[in-house]
Amino acid sequence: MPEERLSVRERLSSLFKGGYLAIGLVVVILFLIIPLNKTIIDIAMVINLAMSFVIMITVIYMKRAADFTSYPRVVLIMTIFGLAINVASTRNILYHPVTASGTTVHLESQSEMVQAFANIVAGSNVILGIVIFVILIIVQMLVITKGADRVSEVSARFTLDSMNNKMFDIQNDLNAGIITEEEAALKKKQIRQEVDFYSAMDGSTKFVSGNVKAGIVITVINLIGGFAVGMIQGELSAQQALDTYAKLTIGDGLMSQIPSLILSFSTGLLVTGSSSEQLLSEQLKEQFSKDGLQYIVVGAILAVLGIAFHNLASLVLIPIGGLLVFIGVRLRRAEKAKRAAEEAKEAENKALNQKGSSPEDISPVINQDPLTIDIGIALIPLVEKEKGAELLERIPRIRKESALNLGLVVPQIRIRDNMSLEPEEYVVKIWGNVVGRSKLKMGHYMCLNTGNVPRDREIKGEPTEDPAFKMKAIWIPESKRTEAENAGYAVIDLPTIIATHLTEIIRKHAADILNRQDVDKILQEIKKTNPVVVDEVLTGENKLTVGDVERVFKNLLEEQVSIRNTVKILETLADCARYTKDLYMLTEKVRESIGQQICNEYVDSNGVLHVLRLSQQISQLVMEHGVQQPGEKPFVAFDPETARAYLNAVTGSIAAVKDRGYLPVIICPSQIRYLVKSVSERECPGIVVLSVNEVMAAGNSIKVEEIGEIELQ
Repeated sequence: MPEERLSVRERLSSLFKGGYLAIGLVVVILFLIIPLNKTIIDIAMVINLAMSFVIMITVIYMKRAADFTSYPRVVLIMTIFGLAINVASTRNILYHPVTASGTTVHLESQSEMVQAFANIVAGSNVILGIVIFVILIIVQMLVITKGADRVSEVSARFTLDSMNNKMFDIQNDLNAGIITEEEAALKKKQIRQEVDFYSAMDGSTKFVSGNVKAGIVITVINLIGGFAVGMIQGELSAQQALDTYAKLTIGDGLMSQIPSLILSFSTGLLVTGSSSEQLLSEQLKEQFSKDGLQYIVVGAILAVLGIAFHNLASLVLIPIGGLLVFIGVRLRRAEKAKRAAEEAKEAENKALNQKGSSPEDISPVINQDPLTIDIGIALIPLVEKEKGAELLERIPRIRKESALNLGLVVPQIRIRDNMSLEPEEYVVKIWGNVVGRSKLKMGHYMCLNTGNVPRDREIKGEPTEDPAFKMKAIWIPESKRTEAENAGYAVIDLPTIIATHLTEIIRKHAADILNRQDVDKILQEIKKTNPVVVDEVLTGENKLTVGDVERVFKNLLEEQVSIRNTVKILETLADCARYTKDLYMLTEKVRESIGQQICNEYVDSNGVLHVLRLSQQISQLVMEHGVQQPGEKPFVAFDPETARAYLNAVTGSIAAVKDRGYLPVIICPSQIRYLVKSVSERECPGIVVLSVNEVMAAGNSIKVEEIGEIELQ
């Protein structure tokens, strides 16, 4: 039996857990239809009043309006809660007729809170109470509620209209490297939050204004209905009924309208706030204490008025005026002292700079941006948001593409105007070193003939060269774009030219972009999901340093091998570090472990890898002349005659397979793969050299077809 009781308790607990708000709202809705005892009504009225003050104080201490995301729903909940109490109180007033014994009126069944507020405002003067109540309603309806409603509407419209511009500015700052991706994401989230908030506030203020109007109607019903009930059921005289129910109506109206007034004021206070990160109290303190002149002027005016009036008003005007003058003088002295301190500090810094003796005036480290694009003044429209800023929009896609293809998160790319460049020239720099440059022609398109243009439809234009792939091209004016496209040319606009060139530079120079700090970030990110492999590489018995891992990553990127399979790379390093610490040998082991990934980059559409095999004679020759010193890149020390014979054999074989339409890929034993790559790179830039072990690692996923053999003539 106890176990069964416990089970029931658990079921009830799970039913009501987290549902207190829902239960509360259901109870509030029931207030509208179920008669309530006056004690419950009093408690509800106190809660309504207290919560209104809590909301107002919360708004005062809110830095950004949009941070109070629940406020629109809070307004709706408080509105229905206040209306429910108002309806319950009205029902109580009309349901329990007030009776009288002679001149004594019996109010035992009426709400104590209603009576208390009625006595405070009206006392024995019902007319005064009605006047004050009407003034309160007018102030709330025509000033506070209407103003808050209008401000919410305008804020919602302007926030929505400015959203695109704000998003664009954030994207520009991100592309320029002013903010990080995390900061950009946070700012974008805040903007979306503001749009959602002000849109919801525009609707929630309608509930507040509707609550005021409903309160007026309920008040009128209260007064008329109470007057009728008092005379008919309570057997009161007309004067007694009017006085009694007028006071009850005033008290009931005040108990509903005061929380509503506070809520309306809180709404206005919230939606008129700025997006500053300062509290309202801090803003007021800062803005009202900048200068004391206004306090001195106002204080003097009050003092003059006090002297001129010659009555008791002088006892108020003169002291207050003197106090304001005192405050103004103190503020001006403080501001003067602050300004003098700033000037003294500035003069001191200036003197130190002139002497050149300050150790802080020049940083001991001159920071270079990892990746920058300097543009001439004629190319500035390509990055101006008024002109579309097409180049800025492409930068994030380039960075994302590089991360996917190479596994390298490219740092922020800063775009700067450079007056020293020719107007239509741009330069790409990595760590301050120029790695690419070209000249564009504003108002023109670059056209590439990819072999699809008939000779009779060729277009004449200014000869140029595609900066990314060094292909011959021509410049044509915008008016000939359609003609060129119809003729079969590949028509490229200026932002695409720069973006393509930048993408190719990142691919070729990925190893130069990567630094040790980037490697550490990669390792820390991998450690979140694969802590064992990172610990084994960096802290195990055969540990490597972050610099060692960086060198392996660079070796891979130098040959455009993606490092995106980082976990596999680290596992291989952990396994092989026990046998060797040679970083180039470790690189070869890593290449073998990701052989399938590497080979898939060079297969054709049918999954066939076409290779040139290095003959046994040349392989033996390379191995005999290979030189490898600790900590240095391996290289081949051929004598001039042998080097010439080797290069003739390689270039001749490559030219032959290119004529047959194949991508030249050399395959050789793993022991000499890097040596073959290094000795062939100068004459054949970008040559692909794979080891037998790498191809074997790909297994049956690819087919290997030997299309030739490289041998000495």
